[in-house]
Amino acid sequence: MANRQKRVIFCGGALLSLASALTALVALSTHFWVEGSLLCKTGVQLVNASGAELHKFVGAIRYGIFHGQRLRECGLGGRSFQITFFPTLLDAIPASIHVMVLLFSAAVIVFALVAAGFFTFNAFGRPYETLHGPMGLYLWNAIACSCGFMVMILFTSEVKIHHLSEKIANYKEESFVFETYTEMFGYSFWLVFACTMIHCSNILLIRLIGIQFPFSKSKSTNSSDGGVDLMY
Repeated sequence: MANRQKRVIFCGGALLSLASALTALVALSTHFWVEGSLLCKTGVQLVNASGAELHKFVGAIRYGIFHGQRLRECGLGGRSFQITFFPTLLDAIPASIHVMVLLFSAAVIVFALVAAGFFTFNAFGRPYETLHGPMGLYLWNAIACSCGFMVMILFTSEVKIHHLSEKIANYKEESFVFETYTEMFGYSFWLVFACTMIHCSNILLIRLIGIQFPFSKSKSTNSSDGGVDLMY
């Protein structure tokens, strides 16, 4: 592949990685990871509500990694509450999983920026073997991709297996019990999926332009200055 074509592709990879970092940052700072509704089970049982009456006992909830909002409905009108995870809810939720979600989200941003830098270096510099050359391009994109998958797996586990929405809704509730009525992942969650797919695409892009996977074949003898010209 021509020198100029490879530079264009590497620059495209750098822009995609930068877009991934910005997208992950937006996802982390917003509160649209989960959107749903909560049924006031105690209120429904007290008045034996059914059918059209149920809407008087169905509130709303929406939250992200740091904060969110909740509308509490128990038949007497809605009351709005702010949700704050740190430090308010840490004793009520699976805190270790929530912190891991935060750390892996931050890792996606960091390694996406590192990948962008390495793409730029390989486009305009003279890359070396090991981490400065193809191995680095594969490594940082693979780590960012893996961290994105970990965020999705851990957060899904926290929401679906550990019933995060119900834990939030029943925090410090003494008279009423709430249960999940409807629940779906919001656009912020799917932004993380988009970041993950960007880095998967980058890995395929690197391979398609003719760069072998690391350790897939024996290395040729280095030149005298240690440089490896990827721009042939």
